[in-house]
Amino acid sequence: MRVRRVSAGVSQPSEWLTAAAAACDRLVPPALNDAAERAERRRLVAVLVAAPFPLAGAAAQVFAAELGVALTLALMCALFGAAWFAVLLVAAGARSTVAGLSALAAGALAIGATLAAAGGLATPLALLLAALPFEAHWVCRSRRARGAGLAAAAVAAALALAWAGAAVAAASAWHWLVPLIYAASVWLRLERASAVAAGAEVPAPAVVEEALLDAVVLRMSPAGEVTGASERARALLGVAPEMLLGNGLFERVQVADRVPYLCALSQLRDGAATREVRLRLRPAPAETGGPAHHAPFVLTLMRGDDAGAVVALLRDDARVAGLEAELARASESAESSELAKSRFLAAVSHELRTPLNAILGFSDVLASEMFGPLGGERQREHVRLIREAGGHLLSVVNAILDASKIESGTYELKPEPFRFAEAVELCLSLSAGRAAEKGIALTSDVDEALAEVTCDRRALQQVLINLLSNAVKFTPAGGSVTLSARRSGRMLEFCVADDGIGIAAADLEHIGKPFMQVENDYTRRYEGTGLGLAVVKGLVELQGGAMTIDSAPGEGTAVTIRLPLADAAADGDGTAAGRPVALHNSEWIDEPQRKTA
Repeated sequence: MRVRRVSAGVSQPSEWLTAAAAACDRLVPPALNDAAERAERRRLVAVLVAAPFPLAGAAAQVFAAELGVALTLALMCALFGAAWFAVLLVAAGARSTVAGLSALAAGALAIGATLAAAGGLATPLALLLAALPFEAHWVCRSRRARGAGLAAAAVAAALALAWAGAAVAAASAWHWLVPLIYAASVWLRLERASAVAAGAEVPAPAVVEEALLDAVVLRMSPAGEVTGASERARALLGVAPEMLLGNGLFERVQVADRVPYLCALSQLRDGAATREVRLRLRPAPAETGGPAHHAPFVLTLMRGDDAGAVVALLRDDARVAGLEAELARASESAESSELAKSRFLAAVSHELRTPLNAILGFSDVLASEMFGPLGGERQREHVRLIREAGGHLLSVVNAILDASKIESGTYELKPEPFRFAEAVELCLSLSAGRAAEKGIALTSDVDEALAEVTCDRRALQQVLINLLSNAVKFTPAGGSVTLSARRSGRMLEFCVADDGIGIAAADLEHIGKPFMQVENDYTRRYEGTGLGLAVVKGLVELQGGAMTIDSAPGEGTAVTIRLPLADAAADGDGTAAGRPVALHNSEWIDEPQRKTA
């Protein structure tokens, strides 16, 4: 708990220094629990953060006129970059002794070069030599550190005398500015230190990274052994930090997640900067003897210092895992609804076919006047309309039944050898009547080398009939429809092309969805359920084939089907009969292309 001093002696700069000390403490590794060593690290970080400011100010006074603004700015940026990079190394766990000695050496070199350029030891900037022993003593509070600082100051003075002959700027009254500002900062620090020592102000406890990140901060060896853990482990895992040391963390990882965890560590050793892995950990201590349970966590691994140490952040992942589980349940429910819908349609279709067949049979009997002549031409017209309406309804029911079987996985493929030309002739004859009514030329171009093929004949004929029916339906009077076929290796490739109304590029993605029709002024004049191409799509996918549509408005449509022959459509390639096919997915279109004018 923080206690504020109420006397008038507390100044606002002292408050700033307290806040700066707390900020520097956040850059100290949280696994460092020794209070004295932690305070030393905090002072070292503070010195490294502030040191570039007086050095950069002195460099600006000395080098700007001779080197120019650009080079001077580059020199100042280099000073800041070097010092703050050292801060990052300290925060990552580098040894404070090495960092402190390196900072002393760099400071001696920078001050010596600046004094030499300013004209030697006669310049007021020479007062900065006192900063080296003072800051060394300030950080380490030891006689040895003070001696190292005096040695660094002596080296800087020697460098200034040795290089003074190459001075590029004369001593100036402005050179007093930087030493005076530095002296003021020293006075503020000494005043605050004396106030804290007198008990007038107790600084607030430092806010460390783990409180900000709401995560367990871990330090690990390259092999994954935990060398340090923050206190946050008590809240997130319910265990003391020391219980995670060594292999304590690895032993709490669920067996199925240990391989990804070890792979992430291996990738860090191979040079990766960071890796993130989702794990399930056993939060309760192993000594409780209760049933083992695992909770979801996210472990972010980062490379530490050059020795290969790893810094890790362990965060709770229960919320994301809950959302994923809820999404999986929703997806499973949606799939179950789709399957139930398909089964319902299949059952209804079966029930409708029996009375429809009876209606068609009796209408045929009436039309043939088998039991006597009808009462007149009007009755014959009514019987014909009944027959046509019943036939259309039966075709719709059959299409719904086929689509339901395909989607529910109950459509059985029965490959058999047959002559492809005979199947083509049968399909052409079924479409010839409608084509003749509209004056459409219906032709075929089947390669003579395509003799006997092996696949599901019923499914192939249904694909051909649906494609020819669509081509004739959407081709204006006087047009043409062509069916061509050839064999390409183990694949049967055939194409139904017309010079009809065509399909816009924006509508291609809707082709093949059940009960979806491309709407335009021409198609609205014709009835249909939009199941024809949906059934084609399902039958092609079920046999492991591919479908390509090449179309543009006013230029016709060419639908190309490629089906595997012989055993290629069986269980060997993963497209066994009875596999459910998602008819609502439009990704079955393989490389759709548009014709260009």
